[in-house]
Amino acid sequence: MNIHPLAIVSPQAKLGKDITVGPFSVIEADVELGEGCTLASRVSIKSGTTLGDHNTIFEGAVLGGLPQHTRMPEKLGRVVIGSNNTIRENVTVHRGLNEDAVTTIGSHNLLMVGSHIAHDCTIGSHVILANNALLGGFVSIADRAFVSGAVGIHQFCRVGRMAMVGGCARVVQDVPPYVMVDGHSGLIVGLNLVGLRRNGYSAEDVAQLKTAYRTIYRRGLRWAEVLERLKQEFPTGPAADFHPFLSQGTRGFVQERRMPPGATLKLRRAADEDTRGPGITAKAG
Repeated sequence: MNIHPLAIVSPQAKLGKDITVGPFSVIEADVELGEGCTLASRVSIKSGTTLGDHNTIFEGAVLGGLPQHTRMPEKLGRVVIGSNNTIRENVTVHRGLNEDAVTTIGSHNLLMVGSHIAHDCTIGSHVILANNALLGGFVSIADRAFVSGAVGIHQFCRVGRMAMVGGCARVVQDVPPYVMVDGHSGLIVGLNLVGLRRNGYSAEDVAQLKTAYRTIYRRGLRWAEVLERLKQEFPTGPAADFHPFLSQGTRGFVQERRMPPGATLKLRRAADEDTRGPGITAKAG
């Protein structure tokens, strides 16, 4: 155990073997720290926080801070973090809002500089949050999702397995599994094909996901029909993740950016502006 003399460690904290704590770091009472964890300087591990083994936490991170909420209960929940996570500089993670609530982070995640995880969030494993990604309260991020830099995710939203959200996107509805959200429009632009390939999905898996994607976004079905066909046609394989995800949720789902047939386009021509003003609407094609 290597604890710098300028670190402050409560005697009520439970520390695993072979940990390293840098100068000016603070570990409060009611903290559990697993084996092989490394804390750089100025790290704060607040009361009510549990970390697994072999986590690496960089300068200025604050884990287990109080929820940012106008209603602060007398007794708060906890933060539970798994193993083998890399938590970079100035990351903040807040405790559950109520006594029996938990902010949960899995294992093998990369939380980049300045990312924020609010109270009662649930983060899976192998997730990447890029710089300054902001998660509101009760947000859920499934395994292997990628949230790019400066993304803001509204409270209670969900991001499905292996979805990718582009930089600076504003997410106010659920993002289904395996899709890619464009950062500029905040709309879906297809499947996360690069992520699927990197994670070893076969050509058959990708073909199945493409078929399910078309069922959801391209066939013009009623929502009840979409759910029924997903349930009947994709009982196994990666596309089986769509039905349970789309059957739940409280905020609706992000739509596709692709323009449907028969949509209107706003065409602007100098002659039109001279006679009828800007923004003339004409049929596509």
